Amino acid sequence: MWDSVLHAGLAGTFLRLPHVPPEAEALRACGARAAIYGIPWDSMAVGRSGASYGPRGIREISSTQFLTYNATWDFDLVDALAPVDCGDAQVIPGNPERSFEIAQAAIGQIVAAGAVPVILGGDHSVTIPAVRAVASHVGNAGLVLIDTHLDTALDVGGETLSNCCPITRAIDAGFAPQRTVLIAMSGWMNPRTELAYCREHGITVIWLDDIWAAGVPATLERALAIAGGTEDGIYLTVDVDSLDAAYGAGTSVPTPGGLTARELLELVRGLARSGLAGLDVVETAPSLEATSATAGIATRVVLDALAAHALGGALGTSVGGPVGPLGGP
Repeated sequence: MWDSVLHAGLAGTFLRLPHVPPEAEALRACGARAAIYGIPWDSMAVGRSGASYGPRGIREISSTQFLTYNATWDFDLVDALAPVDCGDAQVIPGNPERSFEIAQAAIGQIVAAGAVPVILGGDHSVTIPAVRAVASHVGNAGLVLIDTHLDTALDVGGETLSNCCPITRAIDAGFAPQRTVLIAMSGWMNPRTELAYCREHGITVIWLDDIWAAGVPATLERALAIAGGTEDGIYLTVDVDSLDAAYGAGTSVPTPGGLTARELLELVRGLARSGLAGLDVVETAPSLEATSATAGIATRVVLDALAAHALGGALGTSVGGPVGPLGGP
């Protein structure tokens, strides 16, 4: 009877999309080119708990406040990518190793089917099984993190699967540090040892102050010059605590002075235009705020990233008025 957390499993799918099990044959049969997969897990968080409810909260708001169609671009995700929802990982409370094995196997099936895996977290440790699965199938993808924290700890108290370690574990899995970019990092929120890891391995760090000084377009140009430019695309991991706490309060460690919601969406769109090997949105904790604002922006990250991935160069980076797929200004 007790084989996972009580709130795991589907109460409703993302955007009310069809539910398809994370099996390559089933995904190929329905022509899915993107697949949602939840990992309701926050047992590795060093901050406040609550992110295990992220997948459910994101699905709930997606199905009540969003459509698969974007009128600005006259574009429908269903027509472009035939996305499906593969449900949640059957996590095992207290056992990260086995939980991540289960998640990695399922995500591997999604990638093998030729679909983009879209992971709903969960704390940031859920990136670990995702990048392991992608790296085992894709050989030359870049890696981009949008976050307040570097997430390059070797371990936390000896635990190597902490939510402070996803980038370190991604490098271990085979992502090239020279093609890894960390964006929107805060100078006050990161230890000296994690910065030393970045310098030692040649990982590019674009600080929040750099974005303030140079702007989002220059940031995108710099990031894509390092992580983009291959047919394999990039794996993009987005932590909602990259947002200023005014926009993203429902998270483990809300950030004072982070990105605006518009800056985050501009970054996500610009990066996803180069093609996605995978995407995750992590650390959404609906129980930690009075409204659904953070789950809402997490949903927008997924929608905008998939649209930009599908449209490629036809979608501009301006949130206010992209160069649309119909060619108009």
